Amino acid sequence: MSYNTLSGPHHPGGGASGVLQAVAAQIREQVAAYCDSSRVPGYVAGVYHDDAQTVAAYGLANVVTGAPMREDTGFLFGSVTKVLTATLVLQQVERGIIDLAERVTTYLPEFHLSTPGAAKKIRVRHLLTHTNGIDADLFFPDAQGPGALGVFLDGLGQHCGVLFEPDDYISYSNGGMIVAGRLLEVVTGTSYHDLLKRELYATVGMDDSSTSAKEAILRSTAVGHFPGAGGNGVRRTGMFKLPDSWAPAGSTPIGTISDLLAFGRTHLDHGVSPLGQHVLSGESTARMQAVSHDMGTANVPPMGLGWPLVPFGATTVLSMSGASPGGVAVLAVVPEHDLAFAAFGNDPRAMALHDQLLLWLLRQHLAVEVPDFAADSHPGADLSPYVGTYRSNQLRVDVRMVDGQLEETMTYEPLDAVQERIFTKFAGGSFPVPPRRFVPVGETSSRRPGCRYKRSADTPVNYLSHTTASVTAVRPIGAPVVA
Repeated sequence: MSYNTLSGPHHPGGGASGVLQAVAAQIREQVAAYCDSSRVPGYVAGVYHDDAQTVAAYGLANVVTGAPMREDTGFLFGSVTKVLTATLVLQQVERGIIDLAERVTTYLPEFHLSTPGAAKKIRVRHLLTHTNGIDADLFFPDAQGPGALGVFLDGLGQHCGVLFEPDDYISYSNGGMIVAGRLLEVVTGTSYHDLLKRELYATVGMDDSSTSAKEAILRSTAVGHFPGAGGNGVRRTGMFKLPDSWAPAGSTPIGTISDLLAFGRTHLDHGVSPLGQHVLSGESTARMQAVSHDMGTANVPPMGLGWPLVPFGATTVLSMSGASPGGVAVLAVVPEHDLAFAAFGNDPRAMALHDQLLLWLLRQHLAVEVPDFAADSHPGADLSPYVGTYRSNQLRVDVRMVDGQLEETMTYEPLDAVQERIFTKFAGGSFPVPPRRFVPVGETSSRRPGCRYKRSADTPVNYLSHTTASVTAVRPIGAPVVA
């Protein structure tokens, strides 16, 4: 990987920060070392702090064409989009069009789920806090164009039920955000993509952002990659993006690091964008960053409206990561220190680099005291209540006891050939997922939100993590129906 660029820090009004220049040098060094050792093709990252900003790029945006990863290379935001969707909803709340406490069916009478009566219990706020229980995280209707979200909504009633009652758990919900996107279309009379462009891209100053491959192809845009067979080399993804039916959850928005930093800065500056536009009121911005639901468990962070509120010691980081076919993005905002960090890597293995850089920024740049991961395994803990088979839409999870630890095996069970085709391309192939081990850990360690499985029995799985996890790589568990 010989191609690398680094923009020097800049002050929006002129001037520069020597401190951020040192940060940029450290990021460049860590990115180069990680990408070269792990074979991640390309990576781009940026930091905004105290009116200074820097962006660094390394490697290739596309290994087939040899196109370099540049500072202004675009990429799919993935699930970072969910915070944009939540921001759009809060705008409509401010205008009196949406009430977060109202039932979703008040605005979407056609909203149904296969579990009788379940849809009528879900409030708008449940869509933004991942507490709705909608079991649709692997449901991929193959729909494109302006009517795609309507197709998704129709499919929910036929194929998707709920995992739990609203507010019982926090369980990462793609389906909830897509329903929120369709709700926005209905109450505004505007397509989700047009609403995104008008209300956020234009007002925040996300000048290089788009919502389709047709737009993205006109400029430098990265594509995803997967590890080659046997872990040797890399191969380019065969699918650039997921269907439009997943747009509000992250399938279509594309932009640059500077675009994401501009959005992050808007949330740092109480809803005022770098352009001086009032995107949200200070009250609504604070509401998004305040705890809306807290399970009180060590492995699941509290949720705001759209934002996971991840504790790193005494400091709260608003952090959202997002996957696309062969790519991973992240946006982290630290209001206490006026810092935003955004990054993208075009290989799933880059997620560990996101974690590494964020921890370095917190510990070394901001001097935040982040406790080390609790490595003790509490061997006396009784883990037998968690053994069993768990199911959610198109996924089976078998948990068994092995050597005094819990071992999880996941099996994909596609609904039909269309679902299998889309998911297989998104995942980079059809292959068994290696078993994962879990051990009990303490309640005070910091966590980054991850997957969505939690036993719905009397005692939730509160203290499970990978035996080899770092402080930000713990995989929390959601709540399936127990078979």
